Amino acid sequence: MNDYVDLSKEVSYALRHSPSEYGLELDEYGWVDTYKLLKALKRNEKWAFLELDDLVNMIEKSNKKRHEIIGNKIRALYGHSTFRIIKRKVSKPPEFLYHGTTNKFITSIKEKGLLSQERQYVHLSLDVETAYEVGKRRDRKPIILKIKARLAWENGIRFYFGNDNIWLSDDIPSKYIEFS
Repeated sequence: MNDYVDLSKEVSYALRHSPSEYGLELDEYGWVDTYKLLKALKRNEKWAFLELDDLVNMIEKSNKKRHEIIGNKIRALYGHSTFRIIKRKVSKPPEFLYHGTTNKFITSIKEKGLLSQERQYVHLSLDVETAYEVGKRRDRKPIILKIKARLAWENGIRFYFGNDNIWLSDDIPSKYIEFS
């Protein structure tokens, strides 16, 4: 199989946004049995010949590290919009994290802070480059916000490790955000 990008999008949709559409039920941490996911995906003739190795290769070849497999379970690491909140282990963040956004949201962010919106958590980047790439999805010239993550953490804002480049958090008040 060579179409790992499309497979990643399909798996993300199933695990992050609409597991019930695939007949799946995520556990409290977002895990589902890999064989149940394979069976659900195989109902679509595009994925009729999908095997476990394809899921493993999809994860290994992805730059974005959106999923993980442990034992016979798979989950999306972040980006959930399901009704049921996915539990995460609270983790102490680095001193600063970053968020890429569009200019049109700056006024709202200054007033209300960073809000999770349709997602379960606010998505933050470990470095400016990743925040810039994320922000470019919606704006050719994104604004990069510097988040005083450690200070926010010390004042009770919870943070969660997403993957090597992505951190998640509860809503972040604007007093912890540096606007450049």
